[in-house]
Amino acid sequence: MMNLKKLKDSSNSESGHISVFSFPDEVLEKVLSLLASHKDRSSASLVCRDWYQAERWSRTRVYIGNCYAVTPEIVARRFPKIRSVTLKGKPRFSDFNLVPENWGADIHPWLACFANAYPFLEELRLKRMSVSDESLEFLAMSFPNFKRLSMLSCDGFSTDGLAAIATHCKNLVELDIHENGIDDRSGCWMSCFPENLTSLEALNFAHLNSEVNFSALERLVARCKSLKVLKVNKNINLEQLQRLLVLSPQLKELGTGSFSQELHPCQYAALESAFSHCRNLNTLSGLCEANAVYLQVLYPACTSLTFLNLSDATLQSDELAKLLAHCPNLRRLWVLDTVEDKGLEAVGSSCPLLEELRVFPANPFDPDIVHGVTESGFVAVSYGCPRLCYVLYFCRQMTNAAVATIVQNCPGFTHFRLCIMNPHQPDYLTNEPMDESFGAVVKTCTKLRRLALSGLLTDLTFEYIGKYAKNLETLSVAFAGDSDWGMQCVLGGCPRLRRLEIRDSPFGNAALLSGLDKYESMRSLWMSACNVTVNACRLLAREMPRLNVEVIKEEENDDSQADKVYVYRSVAGPRKDAPPFVLTL
Repeated sequence: MMNLKKLKDSSNSESGHISVFSFPDEVLEKVLSLLASHKDRSSASLVCRDWYQAERWSRTRVYIGNCYAVTPEIVARRFPKIRSVTLKGKPRFSDFNLVPENWGADIHPWLACFANAYPFLEELRLKRMSVSDESLEFLAMSFPNFKRLSMLSCDGFSTDGLAAIATHCKNLVELDIHENGIDDRSGCWMSCFPENLTSLEALNFAHLNSEVNFSALERLVARCKSLKVLKVNKNINLEQLQRLLVLSPQLKELGTGSFSQELHPCQYAALESAFSHCRNLNTLSGLCEANAVYLQVLYPACTSLTFLNLSDATLQSDELAKLLAHCPNLRRLWVLDTVEDKGLEAVGSSCPLLEELRVFPANPFDPDIVHGVTESGFVAVSYGCPRLCYVLYFCRQMTNAAVATIVQNCPGFTHFRLCIMNPHQPDYLTNEPMDESFGAVVKTCTKLRRLALSGLLTDLTFEYIGKYAKNLETLSVAFAGDSDWGMQCVLGGCPRLRRLEIRDSPFGNAALLSGLDKYESMRSLWMSACNVTVNACRLLAREMPRLNVEVIKEEENDDSQADKVYVYRSVAGPRKDAPPFVLTL
């Protein structure tokens, strides 16, 4: 993005010359429409009034990171021509059941406003929103040219709502239903797509449980010649998958169903042939209950893969190694820890272009688990994958020396999320805190934007973060720290911090109130199971009236303690739909 201050200064100093901002409206709107980043567009709108108006009238997409930071009415007044909306609702810790049911984030008020303001709306992407069947039916009936719906980690709706979307959205291009709390009543919704619908390009129902009408799905795939993304659920067997692949060799992203059906030799050959014709495939996921014998049918399609998501496949190390040998172009890889360290060694030897690695626990709540990954697997990956910049790594043991080696090998990390699953776990070799490991991360990885902490950590870790993590935007903390000083170091030393999430840590009132000069530049603060009182939250709300300060109260707890605190900036004021257990200060 251009240096806006320099432009302003130069234009003001050149009196008698035409301002650099004096473009015809049509030209300026055309130029601004070429800006893809919402941050760049927001910066451009601050240059002058003409640019503000041009940006306002030329914007067709809007991203809202917190549905309570603004009202739909304010959005509609600000941007008259929006066709695509991305909207996020509940705090991220709702993914860990830390936000009670019926907390809020209802989509319906937004839809009601948009029906009047944006009848031409084409796209809606929702994350952690509450969505009812009535809202989905309203959406389907109110926007005649609606094309794209994506719902991630949403709740409140059933397959009846999906049936309404399938029935009434005559121009549907994308339906992406991923990891939602859905009432999966039946698979009949698949039969609701009109027989003349040919526009579908993306369909994802991988995480639904019920068996869909396969005949209807097969007809839908057959007539949608532009289908690029197809992710089916585990009820689709290998024989059915083969029939779908024959109809859609143009697919770029495929999510398979169950991969364990017994096949006759002719069926096996047909499936292998179908995969061999998928020459454009760049993303592969699913592979539920994968059978090692049948993994070989994937090999012909693996050469072009850039993203392999095996988070639903309990592969062993040798199975992963054989598969990766056919995937020379991988940039992203998600696996379960059943691959163990030996499997990660295969990642290091087979994936030199890898940029993102996520290792999930197959049995996170089993303390006696014998398999899993350790520091040695992570180190092996770092030696073989120097481009690695994003990691999410669940393990049960780690050392300071290993993390120092990892970041030395991969200094370009932008996202480093290390999750040692046993709280307060020290370096298992030296029995020392894990402070030096995260100190090495923030000292070495100067581009770091997101950091998740775990293990036995003292205030020293937070001193390192405040001193060195100058580009950090999101920090997640659990079971860490000694005193308020740790949080004070972070709030005083990370100039770009936008989101701070803390749970089960000893930070109290002094830590909370140390951010008075910081919170208005941040998107949100979450604190749960900390040592914060309601009175301190009241003081914060009084000192910072442009912040919304909410306390979520638990039943039968001390009224003076703030069990869960959610602080966020808003131009809309206190929300009007807070349930009784949310105290708005």
